[in-house]
Amino acid sequence: MTAYEPPDADLDAYDAIVLAGGAARRLGGADKPGLRVGGRALLDRVLGACAAAGTTVVVADPRPTVRPVRWAREEPPGAGPVAALDAGLRHTTAEVVVVLSADLPFLEVATVRRLLTALRTSGAEGVLLTDADGRDQPLVAAYRASALRRELAALVSEHGGLTGLPLRRLTAALELTRVPDPVASFDCDTWDDLATARARIREHGHVLDEWISAVKDELGIDLDVDTGILLDLARDAAHGVARPAAPLTTFLVGYAAAQGKGGPEAVAEAARKAVALALRWADEDTPETPSDAKGDARADAPSDAASAAKADAKVDADAPASAPGPDTAG
Repeated sequence: MTAYEPPDADLDAYDAIVLAGGAARRLGGADKPGLRVGGRALLDRVLGACAAAGTTVVVADPRPTVRPVRWAREEPPGAGPVAALDAGLRHTTAEVVVVLSADLPFLEVATVRRLLTALRTSGAEGVLLTDADGRDQPLVAAYRASALRRELAALVSEHGGLTGLPLRRLTAALELTRVPDPVASFDCDTWDDLATARARIREHGHVLDEWISAVKDELGIDLDVDTGILLDLARDAAHGVARPAAPLTTFLVGYAAAQGKGGPEAVAEAARKAVALALRWADEDTPETPSDAKGDARADAPSDAASAAKADAKVDADAPASAPGPDTAG
């Protein structure tokens, strides 16, 4: 199959549509997009994964989010996912749209890139993930906007509107490519799902990256740094100086990088200097022999005879006095 490339289209450029207005019936009507995993709202986690979008449209009632988005609402509210998708699509202009639900705790930037790459190379009209059971997940997908508009118009013509239509009525008419990904496609439909997501991010292999991402979101920092460099710095400061030196040193490194208005390179350079300082500090706790110390020691050392005499004198001085002999009595 030959990949279809619209004239002058850049398929790495995309808009994003996030559907966040569902009723969450299996969660008892809870505010699902606002539920937190790793200290971050599910909606904010999804918005972080599609941060490179030219325009991001969230179809829901407005709420505070970690980054600016455009808000839209299907008519009437609650008309279903197809109507919501149509409402979001009306605010986009890119040839490619990434369509996401707002309850994907493990969605990452890499997932979105993977979808875009598959769409560019496959020639399909859409690429979607499949879950652990092999089921299509049309709300973790990238589509050609022209194909979506074509099929939405066809559904309106056929049904007189989009209210209540399931997404499969839309996707069934599209030429799709499927990408298995049981982790990124995991969504939080139930309280058990939410508990599973919260437990997973606290596993050893995930917790550090999750924490760093949460802190950057909370502080409004958009900076990718090599965390390994900072961990090495913290280790060297803790071992070579004192345990409390680790957090204080990493703070000062960040402050120094910020003063220079630098990016990851500035952080790396400041960390390198601090590591070198910590190692020099630690070296001072190790007794040193100058490079020529051995030679000096030999030059200044007493002769073997002198050493022996000194040793004998010490023995004599430390020995107890001898008992008087018979010829000294009286």
